[in-house]
Amino acid sequence: MRLPFIILTPVCVMLGVATAMWTSGRVNSYHCILALIGAISAHISVNALNEYFDFMSGLDSRTTRTAFSGGSGTLPEHKELSRQTLCIGVIALSITTVIGAYFLFVRGLSLLPLGVLGLLIILTYTPWLSRNFVLCLIAPGLGFGLIMVMGTNLVLSGEYSCTAFFASLVPFFLVSDLLLLNQFPDVEADQTVGRRNLPIVIGRRNSSLVYGAFLLAAHLAIIFGVWFQHLPKACLLGLGGVVVALPAFFGAYRYSENISKLIPYMALNVTVNLLMPVLVAIGMFVG
Repeated sequence: MRLPFIILTPVCVMLGVATAMWTSGRVNSYHCILALIGAISAHISVNALNEYFDFMSGLDSRTTRTAFSGGSGTLPEHKELSRQTLCIGVIALSITTVIGAYFLFVRGLSLLPLGVLGLLIILTYTPWLSRNFVLCLIAPGLGFGLIMVMGTNLVLSGEYSCTAFFASLVPFFLVSDLLLLNQFPDVEADQTVGRRNLPIVIGRRNSSLVYGAFLLAAHLAIIFGVWFQHLPKACLLGLGGVVVALPAFFGAYRYSENISKLIPYMALNVTVNLLMPVLVAIGMFVG
């Protein structure tokens, strides 16, 4: 399940809750809990399925694990758990699907496009999307940004909003960056199983420039959201993430080819992913 990484999900759901509260004034706490359970189940599902597919492809035996890449290492050490891992992924996905069906009944078919896209990303990320460098780059951001934040807002408020869209762009760019930087240590191993992510296609150094552009885009999303009055001015608090984002970028660029020295900046990357959405959500709650 890669439980240490699940903390990202409540952060993104909280941002969706904040947008719903700011636009509609109040939310259904029962629906908040259901949305959180569905999102966590989706995250567990994609993690478990990724573990299973990476093990079955032989990738796990070729990677050098770090705290942020290379999988959990569970299946290479306990091969007998592969079937259980697949079951966890399927059961978690089923929970998400049932909760999604409930919200379709409550909110109508407007939720269907986000739900279908989310299910497709979960099911296809490892076996197919990872073989296309563009889709591999944006799929994580779509899942945790547009789908999770806008989906939470939709099931709570009953409508799409520009507020939720601008807010969702922050985790869209940040989570895409999270997975992008985490791919750096596995370039050689990923190539052996047919993956074609951005570091494989254009190299680590050039990918670090894309990483920096996405960090910038996350900050610009906040600025433009406030500029067009879709986010309250208090959301500018999210720009405080720049104090972590800047050293993360410079470290990623400088040590893109030196994985052992890159790891501390991968940790900063995780911090940026958690800090900025929380700050934007706080700005929404107080704004």
